[in-house]
Amino acid sequence: MTVKVEDRPIETLRQETIDQLILNYSHGILSNEAFERRLDQAMATQNHQELEALVSDLTLKTDPLYTERKEQRFNTQYSDHPAEEAENIINVFGGTKRSGLWQVPKTINVFSLFGGSEIDFSNAVFTGPNVTIKAKSIFGGEAIYVPENVNVVTKTFCIFGGISNKAPSIYNRQAPTITIEGFVLFGGIDISIKRTVKEKFVAFANELKSMFHS
Repeated sequence: MTVKVEDRPIETLRQETIDQLILNYSHGILSNEAFERRLDQAMATQNHQELEALVSDLTLKTDPLYTERKEQRFNTQYSDHPAEEAENIINVFGGTKRSGLWQVPKTINVFSLFGGSEIDFSNAVFTGPNVTIKAKSIFGGEAIYVPENVNVVTKTFCIFGGISNKAPSIYNRQAPTITIEGFVLFGGIDISIKRTVKEKFVAFANELKSMFHS
C-alpha cells in the first residue's frame, strides 16, 4: 500500500523532489530559470502537496548512478590512511591558504602575527571524527571555511578582538567535529560556510549537465 504523501516525512519528500529537479535540469528538460524557481520553492515550502506538484510534470526519475554521484559530491570524505598528528601554520607579516583536496590532521596549530590564514575544509579529506584548530592570532586573523555537514565548536579567549561563527554548532552526531580554541589579541577569527545548500545543489546540477551534454 502506498503511503499518503501528507503522511511521509517532509524532509525526505523535499530531498526526493530536489533530486528529481536536479536530474531533469541536468538532462535539459527544465530551463535554468524554471529549475532555480522550483528549487527555491522546494527549499522553502512546508507543504507536502506543493512539493509533489513541483515534479508532477517530470517523468525522469533518479537512479542508483545518480545517487552514487550525489553521495560522492555531498558526503564528507574520509581517508583510510592514518591521520597526521599535527600541522603547523605560521604567518608573520604574511598569509597562508589551505584549500582544495587536502588531508586533515588531528590538530592544526596556527600562529598569526600581523598576518593571517585561510583554512578551507570545503573539499578536505577527514582522517578522523575530531579535528582541533589551536589558533593564536595577534594583530592578525583567520578565515575558516567549513562545509555544512560538519559540527563546529568554538573555545577561544579574545582581548580587543573577536570570533564570528556563522556555521552550525551541532549538525549531526555522526559528522566530524571541528573544535577551534586559542587566543585572539587585536584580531579575529571568522568561521563561515563557503557555499549555501542552494549553491551546492546548483553547482552539482551544472556539473551533471556538463557531463551529459559534453
